[in-house]
Amino acid sequence: MLVYVDGSALSRYLPGAPGLPEAAAWHEWADEHRGDLVTTPLSLSELRRAADLLGPEARERAREVELEIPHLRFSDQTLKVAAMAASVLGPFAALHVGTAVAHPDVGAIATYDPLVARVAALYQLSVISPGRPIHWWLG
Repeated sequence: MLVYVDGSALSRYLPGAPGLPEAAAWHEWADEHRGDLVTTPLSLSELRRAADLLGPEARERAREVELEIPHLRFSDQTLKVAAMAASVLGPFAALHVGTAVAHPDVGAIATYDPLVARVAALYQLSVISPGRPIHWWLG
C-alpha cells in the first residue's frame, strides 16, 4: 500500500519550522516507510513555499525531499474526485484527496490538515499523522 503525502506532512521534514511538534515522530515514521511514500507537484510546491520562509537550510532539505519521494501525476479520475471533494475542501486540498483516492495503489494519506483528514476518512483512506493521537481530526 502506498501512502500519499500532502504538503502539511512534507513540511515536517523542514528544519526550524515553527509549531511542528510532530516533526520527530514524522521523521521516524517516514524513515521506516520511505519506499511507500508518494506525493505530487502540488505537495512539493507547498513544501517549497514553507521552506522559502525558513531559509537556506530548509530550502536545501526541500530539494532533497523532492528527489527522495516519487511523484504522481494528476489523472482524469483525480480531477473527478477533487471536483466532488471541492464542495467541502478548498481546490488544492481537494486535489490532495483526489490524488489519494484515485490512485489504485494508494490506501492512506499522510496529513496534518484536519479537514483533509476528515474527508479522506470519508473516502475510506487511512489517515496517518505521526505524533498525533488516533482520529485526532474528530476532536
